[in-house]
Parts: sequence; C-alpha cells; structure tokens
Amino acid sequence: MNKPILFLNQLNKRFYILIIIVVVTFLKVYANTKADDILGVWLSMEKTSKIKIYKCVNDGNKYCGKIVWLKRPKEDNGKPRVDKNNTDSKNKNRLLHDMVILKYLEYDAAKNEWNGGTIYDPYTGLTYKCVIKKIGQILSVRGFFGVSLIGRTAEWTLDE
Repeated sequence: MNKPILFLNQLNKRFYILIIIVVVTFLKVYANTKADDILGVWLSMEKTSKIKIYKCVNDGNKYCGKIVWLKRPKEDNGKPRVDKNNTDSKNKNRLLHDMVILKYLEYDAAKNEWNGGTIYDPYTGLTYKCVIKKIGQILSVRGFFGVSLIGRTAEWTLDE
C-alpha cells in the first residue's frame, strides 16, 4: 500500500519542479523582453539626430547607441560634420554619422531603467554617466556628473 502513495508523492514533486522550471523560464524571457524595450531608432529631443540603440557587440547584455541620421549631415562648406567639440584633439575629425554615443548601459529590472553606462554629447564634447527610463514611446535620457541630481534630461521619441 505504501508504493502507490510513494509514487504519487514522486509525481507531485516532479510536477512542482516542472512548474518552477516553467515559471523561471517565463520570468527570464519576460525580463529580456523588458530589457530589450530600449532597442530601436530614437529621435533626439531637438529632432536633429536619430540614435539607434542596439545590444553592444562585445557584451550582448549591455546596450549601446550610435547616431544613424543627422538633420544637417554636412557643414556649410559641404564637408561631413565632425566631432569638432571633442576635448581630445585626436578625435576632433571623427564623423558624427555612425558615432557611438551611448556605451554599456545595463537594464536594472528593480528600478525599471538602464544605467551604468555613459553618453557622449557631441555639442559639448563631454561624456556623462547615463540613466534611461522608458515611458510609453519616449525615452527619458539623463546625462550627469557624479550624482544624478546634477545633470540634464532629454526626451527621445521612438522613430516609426
């Protein structure tokens, strides 16, 4: 008589283990989907550039972004726009088009934000720490020095 009860207990354990595996798998897929919500092409607040956010080549768990479109791709003299405001003189001739400006952001599920990375501002030539929050079809992009209170926030819209 103990054999059927033992068999049922083993089935119950297997069933619970299966449920746990399914739930954990679902949570991982959901977390990755949420993290990947940042992917795509975003129009800057000033509407002067579009930034493509993608998974970084060297680390697929982090996110990077590059300029893929400029409203004014050339200077008045007809030459392509370059990174003339860069504080490092060896980078002043880099093209703005295809320039990586977001580096190594990680999704923080607890805070529902991407952080830990940097953003480069071609207008100032400076690199800042960066935090991004997504609200609907808008990214709230905050660049700052030191603590987040000292900085600037821009809103980027999804380019459709």
